[in-house]
Order: sequence, then structure tokens, then C-alpha cells
Amino acid sequence: MFLTLFGTVVIAGLVGYIAEKSGFTHNGIVPSIIICVGGAFLFYFVTIMFGISFGRPGVNAIVASIGALIIVPTHWRR
Repeated sequence: MFLTLFGTVVIAGLVGYIAEKSGFTHNGIVPSIIICVGGAFLFYFVTIMFGISFGRPGVNAIVASIGALIIVPTHWRR
């Protein structure tokens, strides 16, 4: 369980970094990583509590990270 949580954080950080470098978002590298890690944490705990899942934990982390980047539009706030 601890390794799954650690892997979720690493995958979410990579998704945030790649999303920023590819031009998908314009938040900045650190805010994008924080948004992705927060979304992945939230979905990880929802998975533990309610059993809602997309399958493997890595897929859950990727989908939750991309979803968090779409839901939290910080580049419009400027």
C-alpha cells in the first residue's frame, strides 16, 4: 500500500512536468506538479474508501492527474 502511494506521487509528478513542458498547460512547472499530485492523492484515497477505480494504480494516477489539470484552470486566473 505504501509503495502504491509512492508510485502514485511519482507518476503524478511526471504527468505534471510533461503536461507543462508539452504546452498542455501554462501554469508553471511547480504549480502543475502540485495540482497533479493533489488530484492523484484525492483519487487514491477515494479508491481506498469507496473502491472506485479505472483498473491498475498507475492508470488511476494518470487519469486523476490529467483530470485535475483540466478541472483546475489556474492559467485563466492571471
